[in-house]
Amino acid sequence: MRYISTRGGMPPKPFSEILLSGLSPDGGLAIPESYPKISAAELEAWRGLDYQSLAFEILSHFIDDIPADDLRGIIARTYTPEVFGSQEITPLKTLEPGLHILALSNGPTLAFKDIAMQLLGNLFEYTLEKTGDELNILGATSGDTGSSAEYAMRGKHGIRVFMLSPEGKMSRFQTAQMFSLQDENIFNIAIRGVFDDCQDIVKAVSNDHEFKLAHRIGTVNSINWARIVAQIVYYFKGYFAATQSNAEQVSFSVPSGNFGNICAGHVARMMGLPIKNLILATNENDVLDEFFSTGVYRPRTTKETKHTSSPSMDISKASNFERFIFDLTGRDAAKVVELWRAVEQGDAFDLSAGPLFEKINDFGIVSGGSNHAARIDTIRDIYQKYQVLIDTHTADGLKVGLAHREAGIPLICMETAQAAKFAESITEAIGHEPERPAGFENLEELPQRFVVKDADAQVVKTFIDEQC
Repeated sequence: MRYISTRGGMPPKPFSEILLSGLSPDGGLAIPESYPKISAAELEAWRGLDYQSLAFEILSHFIDDIPADDLRGIIARTYTPEVFGSQEITPLKTLEPGLHILALSNGPTLAFKDIAMQLLGNLFEYTLEKTGDELNILGATSGDTGSSAEYAMRGKHGIRVFMLSPEGKMSRFQTAQMFSLQDENIFNIAIRGVFDDCQDIVKAVSNDHEFKLAHRIGTVNSINWARIVAQIVYYFKGYFAATQSNAEQVSFSVPSGNFGNICAGHVARMMGLPIKNLILATNENDVLDEFFSTGVYRPRTTKETKHTSSPSMDISKASNFERFIFDLTGRDAAKVVELWRAVEQGDAFDLSAGPLFEKINDFGIVSGGSNHAARIDTIRDIYQKYQVLIDTHTADGLKVGLAHREAGIPLICMETAQAAKFAESITEAIGHEPERPAGFENLEELPQRFVVKDADAQVVKTFIDEQC
């Protein structure tokens, strides 16, 4: 398996080379030269596998430059009941026949991003031990990526984490999870701006090739392909749990801001997983819903980006969307370069008048939006009807998913996080605070360690330089 860039300017590389590099040298995203196709026989053989064995079968299709025994060992160290709370890793919660939630938030930071990030931490450590190199991870978070990355990387030899977050824009729980970490290799940087400002800084630093090389800059955001490939696994696991045979189809509803989680579902579908629809759910920051509804991709400015009660989706520039457009165009890198030239100049692109917009139907992606009132109503309704408490992002997913639900097609909503991370909204919905998992009591009262910086790539580079 070799990887190329969505913008066509990178020679094919093996997995281990793109693992540590983040953005490709041409500013694009790494993507496989082709997606592996899973045969009916393979799919049948995988149905009875436990999570670790299934992860090996899938990951080994994408990672062929790590010896099989070593890859098995990395997976075995990553996906344990001690880390994820059960042997199932991602258990399926059935609300009623044909309606499910895939529980993805049982990891150390109570968010779905732990599933990929814990693997990423062990892959980084394995690779760095082989080379003797160090790695400075630069990331941006709108809520959960930061804590998931920091908990996965804390204390790991040869790794420093510089995590950018929008000042005052996350929940108190999310902020405390990150800022209370005192590990010397963890650096939290609160940026005066919104998530997209943080993400723009990560891309600007990654595109400064001299600085990136000199400081060994890598990324943990979902622009890192390893994040996507790790998430593909639970689409297969969720499908097997919700069906009796591989003749059935399912639909997945996916809360989405940066198009990372649903991108993994898109790849799973391209591999041959019987997915009827991928239902993309946005909050009030509806850039992606607007595209799939109209064909216009129009990233918003900082001032236009809204601060909502599902803050991890407060994103107006969806980085992973470029991977989908690459596939939509028939892998036409020149077309991707043309489209993103407009995006990077602050403009929109419009595919509504041509054949590409009609071609979206071939990929099974439909979309819809939610808002604060809808998510509060959904949290309340699900709690009263099923005695299941969901977080605000999962509520967006269920609200939109139910609007697209089809008779005879099981609907699986991808859980984003545990409700305890968003106590204020949960209290508004059900009249009392959610119960906190053990070990998270008084989290907000712990001492916090962070710095505040302007939304300026040079300022961040100077800070990184001072710590290295």
